[in-house]
Amino acid sequence: MEKQVVDGLREVFQSGRSRPLQYRKQQLRALHHLISERQADIEQALKQDLNRNTYNTSLFELISIENDIKLAESDMADWAAPQPVKKNLNSALDDVYIKPEPLGVVLIIGTWNYPWAMILQPLVGAIAAGNAAVLKPSELSEHSARLMKELLPLYLDKEMYQVVTGGVSETQELLKQRFDHIFYTGSSVVGKLVMEAAAHHLTPVTLELGGKSPCYIDKNCDIAVACRRITWGKFANCGQTCIAPDYILCEPNIQDRIVEEIQKTLLEFYQKDPKSSPDYCRIINTRHFDRVLALMNECTIALGGESDRSQCYIAPTVLGDVLPHFKIMQEEIFGPLLPIVTVNGLSEAIHFINAREKPLALYVFSSDKTVIKRMLAETTSGGVTVNDVLMHYTVDTLPFGGVGNSGMGRYHGRHTFNQLSHHRACLIKSFAMESLNDARYPPLTAARLRKAKFFMQHRLCSCSGMSLHLLLHNLSDLKLVHILFT
Repeated sequence: MEKQVVDGLREVFQSGRSRPLQYRKQQLRALHHLISERQADIEQALKQDLNRNTYNTSLFELISIENDIKLAESDMADWAAPQPVKKNLNSALDDVYIKPEPLGVVLIIGTWNYPWAMILQPLVGAIAAGNAAVLKPSELSEHSARLMKELLPLYLDKEMYQVVTGGVSETQELLKQRFDHIFYTGSSVVGKLVMEAAAHHLTPVTLELGGKSPCYIDKNCDIAVACRRITWGKFANCGQTCIAPDYILCEPNIQDRIVEEIQKTLLEFYQKDPKSSPDYCRIINTRHFDRVLALMNECTIALGGESDRSQCYIAPTVLGDVLPHFKIMQEEIFGPLLPIVTVNGLSEAIHFINAREKPLALYVFSSDKTVIKRMLAETTSGGVTVNDVLMHYTVDTLPFGGVGNSGMGRYHGRHTFNQLSHHRACLIKSFAMESLNDARYPPLTAARLRKAKFFMQHRLCSCSGMSLHLLLHNLSDLKLVHILFT
């Protein structure tokens, strides 16, 4: 079944249907219609999958998808246009440029925590770049997956874009097929399996993974504002966000103040009982509920800790005095638990971060420019936000992606288009002025080598409309030119 799907898409792609920009724009407009016209259906599916309300669905998924569509539709012609490059004397009279081209058939494997954005945002780039695509939503967000399979063929060209649902076996079958690019969002464990499968066909991959994103709070900052922003970013979507702050690093003397400010903010956001708040989501299923709850076993609960397995509910929870060897510090939490690890100052915090896998995101809260500069200079991460959390994700001109164990490749806006395009090197020569090629032809001599070296090493900013004679006479070292040409 999966092979027939991929073969069918490849046949239609090779017909050239998606080459015209107008076709791509039509598909992007149709995708926008899907989002706007079926928003209520999408919201209902997410309510069933994650207990997410209407406002959070718009804020965390739909707005970003719509923004990406609008940006791609308005700027796609510029992205797809041939890009002139600097030339050397050897290519002064040639047309030299980079031409973005569609890769072919792209596989997009989404995840369950943001099941629409993590599929449709890469799809926007795939459409803009002129690719066909197979979409594989996560089976864990089953209502969203079912709805996506139902809606997409009603709006998009079903011979170019298809949804395949199912579980592990269906995904494994898809990964056996030859794709021209695989875009995967999910865990590092599965990311390695995706990369291994892709290697059989030498298929390039974009892996948007996760990890433990640290959040350093310097004592020299507005702790109340810092905790308000951290509380929002950590407990939104019940902590099931790949770039949520995974743990806090701070000095021991401000730990109690941090707990106090988070407690105040939780009361403001979710009232006395987060379980009854319409803004507080649920863990995706009981398996993940059990996994997250087990992470608290060694920990001291500073606030929260309540749970209800029948509703997959875990309260917003802060854990104090967490030690580095605790289980909760060995894996990505992906739930509403926020450990606090104390360190003796900035240098120890930097060492703590660098001793672990490179995170997808890094958060720094400080009013001291020296602290900020050191954190930026002495650590690495997929992205970084200073004095806030998550917000670098919302800037479509910034590339979003991981590094090392947190992923490879990047997307958002033009970066998605570039990631899912082949940047073809193009050089077009005429048959004229063949004598200039003597330097590369046998019999090779020292004089010919000097001439070839000169022409290859001198770079020009712009050569259009200029004759080689004028170019040479505009060079400063005319004596060298004379020597080389005589």
